[in-house]
Amino acid sequence: MRIAVLADIHGNVLALDAVLADLERRGGADLTINLGDCVSGPLWPRETFERLEALDLPTVRGNHDRRVAVDPADDTMWASDRYAQERLTEAQREALFALPFTLEIIPGVVAFHARPDHDEKYLLDAIVDGQLVRAPLAAIQRRLKGLACRIVLCGHSHRPELIRIPDGPVIFNPGSVGAPAYDDDTPPAHVSEQGSPHARYGIVTLDGEGPDRFETIAVDYDHEAAAGQAEQAGRPEWAHALRTGFMPKSAGQGSV
Repeated sequence: MRIAVLADIHGNVLALDAVLADLERRGGADLTINLGDCVSGPLWPRETFERLEALDLPTVRGNHDRRVAVDPADDTMWASDRYAQERLTEAQREALFALPFTLEIIPGVVAFHARPDHDEKYLLDAIVDGQLVRAPLAAIQRRLKGLACRIVLCGHSHRPELIRIPDGPVIFNPGSVGAPAYDDDTPPAHVSEQGSPHARYGIVTLDGEGPDRFETIAVDYDHEAAAGQAEQAGRPEWAHALRTGFMPKSAGQGSV
């Protein structure tokens, strides 16, 4: 069985389309799962929502899906969430909020956005000198809260990771489809950087007669067009991230 894993699209419909086309070229998948944070960002939230709605993928709710759905559109709202909220209908926002927090997509394979108990805390990551890095194994084990399963699929950090927990599950984060870098000024302030503008997704192949296989795939697409859209929306730091996979040192614009 082949499971395609998408995460953190963030309104980048161009990156989403490139990923879907690449997946089709590779023979498709038996199941495609979306790990949330679907539309938040200064790009194409309505178009991305409509594309995903047509695909009808099993999807878990990310922290930005929740924020777009319920936060008031005022000066305290993160800019990317406000941009998306203003461009979605009430029904679309309600649909985002109604997404499940976690899914067991097949027996033994569990999907959630960030952690099994929280949609905004990192599972696999720690913050060191303002950067996301891999967390110590003991911390990851504590954060799993004793979750019993074979495979965990998660997103949120935008950093591709594959970790096997001793006597526990394999945890797979495919990276971000649509936002290759971000900064978050929530203390302690930090950045996440994939290091290139590619759209990333994953394929998990479950083989009953052999070992499971995990692939992280990086797909080129018209990231310049996405960067131009971010510039038109007044978000130069997003444009820089979309072009390079890194954050400008002077970003300081808060979370994705």
